[in-house]
Amino acid sequence: MRTIQLLLTAALSFGLAACSGVAIDPSPVDTFAAKDYRYYTWRTPPLPATTRSTDLVYQIDPVLREVVDNSLAKKGYVQDAQRAQFSVDYLYAPGLVQGAEPEQASNISRLPSATANRMVDQASVDNAIALGGVKETNNIRLQFNDVAGQTVVWQTTLTKIVENANRVDRDKLRTDLSRYLERAMGPLPDASGK
Repeated sequence: MRTIQLLLTAALSFGLAACSGVAIDPSPVDTFAAKDYRYYTWRTPPLPATTRSTDLVYQIDPVLREVVDNSLAKKGYVQDAQRAQFSVDYLYAPGLVQGAEPEQASNISRLPSATANRMVDQASVDNAIALGGVKETNNIRLQFNDVAGQTVVWQTTLTKIVENANRVDRDKLRTDLSRYLERAMGPLPDASGK
């Protein structure tokens, strides 16, 4: 009985993790791991702190830098601009994603045919509306660049569908961004000499 309970808990955990609402696409860590890095720096200075701007990048920048710095520190990396072996940079860009094709979003077919239980229920109609059309996304590409060679040695892309572009909850933004970046940076190796 205990085994079944543990399996159900694990399955539920994996199911919730899979439905987090963000797509994380990391590159392989082989190139980064082969370099034996220990010191890093940010490629650009932080954006000026402002509370008046409604631009999302001004809210993301300090949170992203803090989470990346904390994650790298846990792995033994040291932020030191003088001895930096790799630099950290990110690109924030809003984007668009084409939704599901209308014929895939409901049980209505463009081709005439006989279908049992042809009654269209309201859930199918709601799904067709929700999944059809273009969706706005927020995209962040975090990348690590080799300082000497000026080449990208590791990168990850985070893509999340915008739920409400007119209202940004800063606490939720901090929590979600922290969780997503921790997950994206999880496969990175510990620093050399740690």
